[in-house]
Amino acid sequence: MSLSIILTVGIILSIAFHFVGVYAEAKKTVWIMIVLMWAGSINIAMSEIKPVGYEDIKKMKGQFADTDQLIEEAGDEVSVYEMLGIKKSYQINNPKK
Repeated sequence: MSLSIILTVGIILSIAFHFVGVYAEAKKTVWIMIVLMWAGSINIAMSEIKPVGYEDIKKMKGQFADTDQLIEEAGDEVSVYEMLGIKKSYQINNPKK
């Protein structure tokens, strides 16, 4: 799933929650909930992967040039979002699995 699809769904849900808040006359409460929802989502996406993920990266490293480039760009601390990009690149190049 691409980032643009996730962002589009998030924006649509935010607008829907906004209209629910307007209808229920609880705009401030709904906007606080929307802000917390977005903050939590961004926090999860940007958090560091578990140690098992680094083992997967070691297995993928050195097999495909574009995957290696993504691994290099991610650096020493790989976020969940970066790991998804690395795995997607690896699966495109290695469709067997």
